[in-house]
Amino acid sequence: MTHPLNAVQHEAVRYLDGPCLVLAGAGSGKTRVITQKIAYLLKECGYSARHVVALTFTNKAALEMQARVQKQVSSDLTKGLTISTFHSLGVRMLREEAAHIGLKSQFSILDAQDALAIIQDIVATTDKGRLRTVQQTISLWKNQLIGADAATRLVKTESEQEAARAFASYSATLTAYQAVDFDDLIMLPALLLRTHDLVREKWQNRVRYLLVDEYQDTNACQYELVRQLTGARAMFTAVGDDDQAIYAWRGATIENLAKLQTDYESLRLIKLEQNYRSSQTILAAANQVIGHNPKVFDKKLWSEHGTGEAITVTAFDDDAQESESVAMRISAARFEKQAHWRDFAILYRGNHQARIFEQTLRQLNIPYTLSGGQSFFDKTEVRDVMAYLRLIANDNDDPAFIRAVTTPRRGIGQSTLHALGTYAGSRQISLMVAAFEEGVSVHIPDRQLEPLRTFAAFIQRLQGRAEHEKGEQAGVLLDDLLKTIGYEAYLFDANDERAAQARWQNVLDLRDWLKKKATDADMSLLDLVQHIALITLLERNEEEAPDAVKLSTLHAAKGLEFPHVFLVGVEEGLLPHSGREEDESLDLDLAAQQKILRIEEERRLMYVGITRAERSLHLTWCKKRKRAREELVRDVSRFVKEMGLNEPKQAQDAHATLSPKDRLGLLKALLKPKV
Repeated sequence: MTHPLNAVQHEAVRYLDGPCLVLAGAGSGKTRVITQKIAYLLKECGYSARHVVALTFTNKAALEMQARVQKQVSSDLTKGLTISTFHSLGVRMLREEAAHIGLKSQFSILDAQDALAIIQDIVATTDKGRLRTVQQTISLWKNQLIGADAATRLVKTESEQEAARAFASYSATLTAYQAVDFDDLIMLPALLLRTHDLVREKWQNRVRYLLVDEYQDTNACQYELVRQLTGARAMFTAVGDDDQAIYAWRGATIENLAKLQTDYESLRLIKLEQNYRSSQTILAAANQVIGHNPKVFDKKLWSEHGTGEAITVTAFDDDAQESESVAMRISAARFEKQAHWRDFAILYRGNHQARIFEQTLRQLNIPYTLSGGQSFFDKTEVRDVMAYLRLIANDNDDPAFIRAVTTPRRGIGQSTLHALGTYAGSRQISLMVAAFEEGVSVHIPDRQLEPLRTFAAFIQRLQGRAEHEKGEQAGVLLDDLLKTIGYEAYLFDANDERAAQARWQNVLDLRDWLKKKATDADMSLLDLVQHIALITLLERNEEEAPDAVKLSTLHAAKGLEFPHVFLVGVEEGLLPHSGREEDESLDLDLAAQQKILRIEEERRLMYVGITRAERSLHLTWCKKRKRAREELVRDVSRFVKEMGLNEPKQAQDAHATLSPKDRLGLLKALLKPKV
């Protein structure tokens, strides 16, 4: 049964006399406060739903809020209500106001991989690490509302200089393509509201009350968007927790919470400190560890759930022993506590730690799900083939056109696409349509235009077939597509043999799956493309958690909760993470300051991990851990001592002399039910 609002939650819901910051500790019911406040605005305060906007960071969180509001408010009162991510609101604003920033209303949105392909052409390197650094640096600048010109004046390091050079070309290419990237979805609306009085007035009149979730995760751009949307009226509620600010690496700034007090003198601060999730033992450890960070706002979580189980800390010789022990303890605890598999989570700092746990869980037949892992449909080779299929289904899909026309290379470079994009933008038409217009020949020489039109004609022929060919015929069309574009040869030219074989196998798996689907359901290629779009959408918004142990990074686990948590790899170098090597061109004082800030963020990450646990928390670490071919000696994390816990106990392994295979056999035998 749902508990009634406590006094502080009630105050947060009812306060409407100006700007309000709700400082919501982990498990303190922040989502409930937001959804109850929306219901209060609509049912009791006379607000029209079309004038209320709630913003969060993930589709999952937005969907959960929508579902909760719908249970409290009749559908006639919620018509026009906006509960969405920042980026979804940004898309909506840009579609409406495209003309004010020189975009066609059907502009393209490039995802990170499409954007990276453009950056790769500009930087002219195959070094993935270097490319990602350039991309991330450009992203951070955009998140701080810094344009290409300003970035050039701000650079301090060699890597920043390279990124600034690429930024200018990248921005020009996006303009030519009539495209925006993910960061533009926030930056462009924020700049538009700042500089265009009529547009700002229009949106301020539309957004009469704004609610913002996870405010500690906002960047400078998002802060400005909120400031411009709310204006002098400043009718908003921001909900956040400075102790859970773990996204500085992607531009989020914890200072946005403190800045509210400076920018809004009448700000009401309300603290939610009662935790409804965890035992007092777990909360005491969380409070202890986070107490070592400087505080933006002072608060202490407390709970009425009682003392609870003691937190355990166990040292292991290596990660094989760690994974086996954790898997066994989960299996035993499931039986003893009459729990479900989904009641258990294994949390870790980095994705690479998951592999050995996956192996062990599979060997012991323990079901699991993996958070933060790459979806099949996100693999580069799958996305390459899908770009062709998307373009065949819709020749207005400009990102698909760009990806398909350049993969494999067919003599069509960035300058040609730049010219085509500029022409298409001036005519407000798609790149595919622009390729066939006579006027484009004024901008693109014949020798560059010929391969472009050859490609476009090839797509048109496939479009003609795709409309009529179903079932097995659609499968034949797929085979013809892969053969004609020479994708297998392209993979083996671009990768070493082992990687090429793995990638080509993924393409074959995709082809076989599509052919079977087409035959079984008598689908056309166009039907299949729509089917895949729905699958990938559902894949990202899966609501029903299967009965399986959750494997997740700490970042991906934020917002989740589990009765029993195993926080693994709690050792120096992993948690806190050692970080990237500092740029040698940095000033020593600046480098030292960056290290302090990094440790503070890692400590907040530890706090997030601890507060995912409801009833039991188990920490593990390894004395030795393999990295590549090295075997690194490790020490227990400083955070364990900061939690106020006793020295970790060493795992007693009575079977240390057995081989890993024999030991696993013994473990499986122990798990068998006794007759």
